Amino acid sequence: MSTALKNLYSKAFFNSLSDCLGEVVPNFNKNVFLNQIFSTEWDQLELKQRMRHITHVLGDFFSKEFHESAGYIKLLINNLEQKGYKETSIEFMFLPDFIEVYGINDFDTSIELIEIVTQFTSCEFAVRPFIINNQNEMLKQMFDWSNHKNHMVRRLASEGCRPRLPWAMAISSLKKNPEPIIPILENLKDDSSEFVRRSVANNLNDISKDNPQTVISLVKKWKGKTKETDALTKHACRTLLKQGNSEIMELFGFGTIEKIKIVDLKVHNPIVKVGNYLEFSFKLINTDSISSKIRLEYGVYYQKANGSLSKKVFKISEKDYLPKSTNIINRKHSFKIITTRKFHIGEHQVSVIVNGKEFEKIGFKLTE
Repeated sequence: MSTALKNLYSKAFFNSLSDCLGEVVPNFNKNVFLNQIFSTEWDQLELKQRMRHITHVLGDFFSKEFHESAGYIKLLINNLEQKGYKETSIEFMFLPDFIEVYGINDFDTSIELIEIVTQFTSCEFAVRPFIINNQNEMLKQMFDWSNHKNHMVRRLASEGCRPRLPWAMAISSLKKNPEPIIPILENLKDDSSEFVRRSVANNLNDISKDNPQTVISLVKKWKGKTKETDALTKHACRTLLKQGNSEIMELFGFGTIEKIKIVDLKVHNPIVKVGNYLEFSFKLINTDSISSKIRLEYGVYYQKANGSLSKKVFKISEKDYLPKSTNIINRKHSFKIITTRKFHIGEHQVSVIVNGKEFEKIGFKLTE
């Protein structure tokens, strides 16, 4: 993912950016700026490294006084918006990074600037060092942001305090005790923006990995109020559902599977080459005289570098299976090379999971 995104930082982008900077930064030298950006190390830098590099180059051109640099950033955003750049412009995430690097010791100026910048490009990464430095004051500010008129600022209130935000530093204190986050999430659970509600769900999903009972208690309280809140709670519980948590399974209507049978699990190609698909099938039989609501998944046991196996769960479907029915399920699982997973050659396994209960496993071999 980062390999593609880092190419947003093209020569054309920096030509345009430097023209805008020249209109707001006194004595700005475009040629010097471009030379510093395209240093000898530039081609080897990945996305976040490029962002930090841009931050440091801007530090050479902006003021040594952070409050003056904040003024340049405000003018720059106004200039960019006039030129047609829209909110959530990901390529400008070096602006929040600049606040993180140079504004960490100027709380008041940084907070004012974050509120402005996040309406243009998200500051979810930038707020985290401020939380770590001063959790009580920063979470109080984020609660205030949860009432903001702009949905991007409200989303920041939730997204920025996620205990396990991807691509960002974890916040160990909130992993250990997420209770300070809950008032923010309570305030946003019925937000008019799906973008904000989805962030609340993602925050709860983070919390569930370390404090499942906190999430279960909230879901029991929130579920059934509105269809939007129901969608939020379901998305928030995706890790608990994959783990087969019995309370959550029951809460979402996935009950007993005493009358469910899984038979004839077969791997159709027991030797799978990297780049191809595993193909397998099985039969799901509902022997009951009533329909059964089933969350159907399968687990792939990937071989790790040390030879042990590590399971990852994949969803097939959620639906009602008719009484006295036999259902043939066919599935393909990709082993195409992706950046987020490294495949190791050797023995693997696949299993079928019904309402969190795992049935038999069957082996297959991954080869070059």
